[in-house]
Amino acid sequence: MATTKPKSLRKIWGQATPYLLILPVVIYYAIFWVRPVIAVIIGSFTDASGIFTLQNFVMVFNDESFFPALYNTAIIVIVSVTIEFIGALFLALLINRKFWGSSIFLFLMLIPMALPAVATGAMWMTGLTAHGWINSLLYYLGFLAEGEKIYWLGGLQQNQLKLLALVIILDAWQVIPSMMIILLAGLQNLSEEAKEAGYVFGGNFITVLRKITIPILQPTIQTAVILRLISAIQIWLIIVLLLGFGRLPVLVERIVYYHEEVPGLDISYQMAAGYTIIVSVIVSLTALLYLRVSGAFKKEETV
Repeated sequence: MATTKPKSLRKIWGQATPYLLILPVVIYYAIFWVRPVIAVIIGSFTDASGIFTLQNFVMVFNDESFFPALYNTAIIVIVSVTIEFIGALFLALLINRKFWGSSIFLFLMLIPMALPAVATGAMWMTGLTAHGWINSLLYYLGFLAEGEKIYWLGGLQQNQLKLLALVIILDAWQVIPSMMIILLAGLQNLSEEAKEAGYVFGGNFITVLRKITIPILQPTIQTAVILRLISAIQIWLIIVLLLGFGRLPVLVERIVYYHEEVPGLDISYQMAAGYTIIVSVIVSLTALLYLRVSGAFKKEETV
């Protein structure tokens, strides 16, 4: 009996060790993630006096900026994710060929990804002004005469589609490297024998890419696209830095507006909480829809 107790204690300790190791992470998430999430969910279904209500969502849907924000967010998600995936795949395929100087090229491509969103927004905000660095660069390169200025933002203020195009381009400049590095990691794990077999049986580069490379790369593509879908729905900071609140409304920008810009209103917290829940539902449904369309669930059922 004397030896049984220490053995049982060691067994219990061995079983508890993994849980003890992850306990700090669990506590962190409980304090800084679970608690705020529960508070927002409760706040979205209660009024200022704490009584249960669905009026918060009615107010969100009646907000004059809700449908423009939903439309702008949808355009950004659809167009930017498509452009960024194509650009990231092209760059990943190019770098994966390991040409001379590919390492330097990869380093240069990763620079935008290393910049914080605030720094990126500030950089483009100062560049797109009449006396910004973009006009100065164009002048020194000879594209602008002395005293000539291009009013980049001034000419776009009345055109929502042009503003959306500008935001998509600037966002793509920063986001394409992160998608590229995910796809590049997947490409480097592909079997060279499979691609060589495709060429042996008469396939060209496009055929091998379409029928061998992309199907094998499908799990990596799903990861990259889902991460990008989520982040594209949450875009707001670069818009606010360039244009301010309300000029080009998007869903998360509305959350920040009601939470940070007009916190003194009686409905500010309820509107912010309502927008938050709606954005969360949209993010979840978008990710599930993409997984369904891409066939991820069918593959799991087959396995």
